[in-house]
This record gives sequence, C-alpha cells and structure tokens, in this order.
Amino acid sequence: MKTKAVRIYGKKDLRLEEFELPELKEDEILAHVISDSICMSSHKAALQGADHKRVPDDIHINPTIIGHEFAGIILEVGKKWQYKFKPGQKFSIQPAMNQMGTLNAPGYSFRFIGGDATHVIIPSIVMEADCLLPYEGEAFFPASLSEPMSCIIGAFHASYHTHPGTYKHDMGIRQGGNMALLASVGPMGLGAIDYILHQDRKPALLVVTDIDDNRLTRASNIFTPEHAEKKGVHLVYINTGKMKDPARYLRDLTGDKGFDDVFVFAPVKPVIELGDTILGFDGCLNFFAGPINPEFKAEFNFYNVHYAFTHIVGTSGGNTDDMKESLKLMGDGKINPAIMITHIGGLDSVVDTTLNLPQIPGGKKLIYTNISMPLVALHKLDELGKKDSFYAGLHEIVLKNDYIWSLEAEKYLLANAKPI
Repeated sequence: MKTKAVRIYGKKDLRLEEFELPELKEDEILAHVISDSICMSSHKAALQGADHKRVPDDIHINPTIIGHEFAGIILEVGKKWQYKFKPGQKFSIQPAMNQMGTLNAPGYSFRFIGGDATHVIIPSIVMEADCLLPYEGEAFFPASLSEPMSCIIGAFHASYHTHPGTYKHDMGIRQGGNMALLASVGPMGLGAIDYILHQDRKPALLVVTDIDDNRLTRASNIFTPEHAEKKGVHLVYINTGKMKDPARYLRDLTGDKGFDDVFVFAPVKPVIELGDTILGFDGCLNFFAGPINPEFKAEFNFYNVHYAFTHIVGTSGGNTDDMKESLKLMGDGKINPAIMITHIGGLDSVVDTTLNLPQIPGGKKLIYTNISMPLVALHKLDELGKKDSFYAGLHEIVLKNDYIWSLEAEKYLLANAKPI
C-alpha cells in the first residue's frame, strides 16, 4: 500500500512524499491515520535532526516519519495481535515507550509510523509496550490531543511533597495548596487549567500568569474565575509583564507563604527564576517546557533548597496510564481538549507549520492527514469564507461554538475538504 507522509532527512529538511509501505508482518498492524496535532517537540526534532535523542543517525539514508500526537483507524491486524485488536477499531498512540528501555518513539524514530502520514505500519514494540490504545469516541481530534494531555497529567503526578521529619514523598500537587502556572496560557497551559479544575486533587489558589493580554483574556473567557470558584478554586489571571516586582506581588497573594506548586510552561531563564523565588516551604517547581538549547541553564536558590526544602522536577511526556486517564476524562466529559486548538490544516501544511511553529501565534495546530489545506486560524475562517463556500460553511459551525473546534466541525471538514 502507498502512503503519503512527511519525513525528516536532516536538520530543517522535512519532505512530503509518497512511497510504498512494506508488506505487513505477522506482528504488525496497518492503520489509517486521520488526525495529528503538531507538537513543539516535533519542531525541536526538525531543527536538531539526527542530533535529537530520539532521531536515528542515518535519517539522511532512512528518513523517519514525523508527528506523534495522532489517531486513526486500524485496517489490518497481523496474526500475533488478532486476539487484542481488530480492523475498524479507532486508536490513539502513546509514543513514549520508556518502559521498554528505549527512547525510540513513533513520530521520531521509525520509517513507517508517525502521525503526519495517511497510512502507517505499527511495529510490534508499540503493542508490546501497551502503547496502542483503543479509542471509542466519535471525533478523532480528542484522541490526538490525549497525548499532550497525558504530558500535562504526568507532570502533575510527578510533582511531590514531603512530611516534615520524614523522607516519604507524597506524589502529586498539594491538595488545597497554592499553585502558580507561569507563562501558561498557551495550549498546554490551557490544558493544565482544564485538568486542575476538573479532577479531584485541586489547589485552593490557582494563579495563572503570562505577558500577553489577548491570550490571558481568551483563557479567562474559557475558564472563568466564577466557574473555578464553583469547583472550589480561587483563580487569578495576572500579566506579570506589566509589573516592576512580579515576585513580590505573587507572594503577597499567598500572604507571603509562597506557592506549594509552581509549573513553568516556557523555557525562559527569568520565568524559571521567578518560579524559584515564589516557592514556599517544601515548594515544588515543575519545569514543564523543554528547551531547544542543550546547554540551557538558570539560577536556583540553593539556600532555600537546603533550609526550605524547595525542589525541582522535570517531565518529558506522560506514560500509558496518564494517557488512559486523559482518554477517560475526555470520555466522561470532564475535560475538553478542543480549547487547545486554534488552527487546522491538511497534510501539505505540515512542513511549513512544523519548521515555523514558534512564529505562528495561537494554540494547537491540528492536522487532518488525508486532506489538502493550508494552515488556517479558526478566527480567520470568516475572511476565507467570503471567497470560498467551503470555508464559509466551516466558519458557520465554529462561530456558533465560540470558535472552539468540535465533532460537527470535524465531520464537515472530512466530508467536504479537498483530498490530498
């Protein structure tokens, strides 16, 4: 079977190509990819090429398919896995197979599986790691976004606190504590707010900061302080870019106690150092955003590490349990990952979008891999609709849903967009 896919050949060398997939083996699964959400990690891999830890050294000869936040439909199942999977099943993928003792991952390391493709062959290692996850939802985009949501969930599980006088770590954020999310009204920050408000373990105070008023306004309209109060959380949005002493202001919100949990959503030195400054006793700083520069450093107050027991954790992706939790929360209607999506596009928009991702404003860029379509911001559909009835129809759907992507919008797109 032929597939169309975006493959990486080297640094900044991504190519959309059509090629033949090999014959399916007894321990493999053939799948049809429907959607893929473009991750900043794919941008980093595109810049680093073979220098990236998950990308093979020989991609100039054996290129790999990029994209790791994807969902689709199983088409054919090799004999080994027929007891567990069947044609017609929808699926999501957990790319981080760390429990198998490897950094190899779909979307980075394999020649015939990745999210930015029309058809893929899922190798046995994915099933052996229990990373091919059945999905029963009607829309495909939540399954794509279950991977980034799992990264958020994993970070919250990785944070920890201690009991004074003991060496026991209580995993997770502090129940009823003070929490700050710094530089956090991008797509992953929005997902974090959604998760905090709609799961069982919550802080009493949640402070969300950024330096962009427009992004803060959008976040506060999606997750209002009034809604948060009903969930038992006092939610405050703050533009720290307008403050002479943001650390003092933030600490004052806690009565100078400081924050139990601080999450840093941007790999920016002053943001990390702000997070360190506002930590309270036994405070945990979670460095969520991965830097591109392998020599990236920031200062940390080690006097407080010694005497105030402050500490830092970092997570890179979630695990399979985190992804299952993500899918369950979506299935139960407790979280809505659609709020992360601000742009949609077809497979032919992947190369430019991935290479230029930091320069494209907004949140998640969602790709439907079987269509030809430029990357389009949801709020720009009205302009395009003046010249094209396809965009006009799509705009009508997203407008009535406050520019939030939906099952109805996905169905319309898949039925009416130009095939690639």
